[in-house]
Amino acid sequence: MKKVLGFVLAMPFSVLAAEPIATAATAAAPAVSSGVAGQLTQLVFGLLLVLGLIFFLAWLLRRVQQAGPAGKGQVIELIGSRALGPRDRLMLVQVGNEQILLGLSPGTITALHVLKEPVQVPGVTEKATPEFAQRLLEMLGKDQKDKK
Repeated sequence: MKKVLGFVLAMPFSVLAAEPIATAATAAAPAVSSGVAGQLTQLVFGLLLVLGLIFFLAWLLRRVQQAGPAGKGQVIELIGSRALGPRDRLMLVQVGNEQILLGLSPGTITALHVLKEPVQVPGVTEKATPEFAQRLLEMLGKDQKDKK
């Protein structure tokens, strides 16, 4: 078993050791270095091509997702959300004139309650800025309330 393992580990090194001798016999020394440089250049260009293709596909995916339905035409609107634990949440969703309280856990969404009278949430039309972000904007002199 040790002999087989030693042979398998030594095989790649023996091929590398034999390659310069074979190439030296058939070509001059500058051709050997240009062959290695050519392979390295081909490897780098191939890597750049694959990375460029990945970035192009990510950009294309974002463009296709943005071309979907506009936010104004949405029928379902998220009113509020509260984390109950690391993986469980409560969400209040408005569908038309009806509000539904949903329980979300990994793999399941459960309608907990349908509200007969919609809950009035102040500032639903405008996004609420967290307190830290609001104070940071105030310190920078870019208070959002002054813009209105």
